[in-house]
Amino acid sequence: MKLTASGASPYVRKATVCAILRGIDGQIEKWVVSASDPAVAQSNPLAKVPTLVTDDGLALFDSPVICEYLDSLGSAAPLFPAAGPARWKALRLHALGDGILDASQPRRREIALPQDEGRIAYIDLQRGKVSRAVDDLEKEAGSLNALSTIGEVAVACALGYLDFRFANEPWRPGHPKLTAWYESVVTLPAMVQTMPVA
Repeated sequence: MKLTASGASPYVRKATVCAILRGIDGQIEKWVVSASDPAVAQSNPLAKVPTLVTDDGLALFDSPVICEYLDSLGSAAPLFPAAGPARWKALRLHALGDGILDASQPRRREIALPQDEGRIAYIDLQRGKVSRAVDDLEKEAGSLNALSTIGEVAVACALGYLDFRFANEPWRPGHPKLTAWYESVVTLPAMVQTMPVA
C-alpha cells in the first residue's frame, strides 16, 4: 500500500495513527507528494491528501474512508465499533474531530490573506466552530479512552493540530478534563511517532 505523506497534514496523521494502532504501519509505503502534484490527481480525481493506494491498485480517499479500510486489516482490536451505541459515539467523535480540522485548515489560509470585512467574518465563523467543539468535548472528556476508537484518534489529532498551527489561541484554558485526557494520549507511541512537522 502507498499513503500520501505530509508532515503537517492532520488527516494523514490520523490515517497513520490508525495504521500504527492496527499494527500494519510497516505495510505502508509513504508517498511523499504535495496536493498540487499531478500524480495525486491521477489516483484521486479530487487531488486531495491523503490518498491511499491499496496493493491491488484501488485508490481510496478521504481520510474517513482510508481509516475504515485500514481498520479492516491487521489483528488488533477494531477502531470502528460494531453496530450499536458504541459505534455511533465513535462516529460522532470522529465527525467532531474532523470538523475541528475542517474549520481550522481554511481559517489558517484565510489569516494569511489581506483582511476585509468578509474574510474577518469567515475567520470568526470558523473560530466559533472550533470553540464550540472544544467546549462540547470538555463535557464528555471523562468518557474518553486511550485511542480505543476512531473517534478518540480523530479528536487527539485535531487537538494536536490546534497546538501545532494555532499555539497563539490555546484551547486548554477552561477545559481541564479535556486537557488531562489529551496529555494522557499525546505521549502514546502512535501519537509521538506522528507528531507534525512544519
